[in-house]
Amino acid sequence: MKSQDYLEIAGRKFNSRLLVGTGKYKDLAETKLAIEASGAEIVTVAVRRVNIEKKEEPMLQDFINPEKFTYLPNTAGCFTAKDAIRTLKLAKVIGNWNLVKLEVLSNDDILYPKITETIQAAELLVSEGFEVMVYTNDDPIVAKELEDIGCVAVMPLGAPIGSGLGIQNRLNIEIILSNAKVPILVDAGVGTASDASLAMEMGCDGVLMNSAIAHAKNPILMAKAMRLAVESGRQAFLAGRMPRKKYGERSSPIKNKISTIST
Repeated sequence: MKSQDYLEIAGRKFNSRLLVGTGKYKDLAETKLAIEASGAEIVTVAVRRVNIEKKEEPMLQDFINPEKFTYLPNTAGCFTAKDAIRTLKLAKVIGNWNLVKLEVLSNDDILYPKITETIQAAELLVSEGFEVMVYTNDDPIVAKELEDIGCVAVMPLGAPIGSGLGIQNRLNIEIILSNAKVPILVDAGVGTASDASLAMEMGCDGVLMNSAIAHAKNPILMAKAMRLAVESGRQAFLAGRMPRKKYGERSSPIKNKISTIST
């Protein structure tokens, strides 16, 4: 019998290869329903934006059970290595979270990662024992350097955060995949189910998204669509697609074909 096809990150095994964010929904009730529909087991939490102390206001943990889901604290909204490091150290104090998502952004316009700051933060966090999943651009050289630093997963963007453009540079991500010894997850830019399926068909280990679900007209239905897309894309990758050919080829063999008989 075939063994279970787990997503394994830093020694942890997950059944779902879809990771989802917890922001941008109309309220926490919708967040809960969408995440449940997605089948995700890992949810990102923007430490700088989540309510962790105002007991009189709704709290994420009241809707998304931290004993059922793996919280992945991230550094959304950080523009320097210093801020990102401080944010994740705070997360560790608050929730004893060691598995974290690092992202250091360049500016508010394009939200591309600032690689110099990202590398600086990754080096320090890894040296202090954090298990770092890192958001980066789609540069194969940078991706390999982040892996060599010790990041437990590398997460190249498909397109700018929140753009919904899908994977814009397939070749670069394919090169990243061919050189990687840690999980590679497309993070950012997914717009619809076919984008998620393509990432998985290429051989990515997972996909992380937020806006694609939260900004859909029906987030609950889109969450279900994304779950199915990731699952089908993974199955297609494991099955191995047919070769691409320049010309068509008959689907029925010519040998032993019954000849037409004239009368």
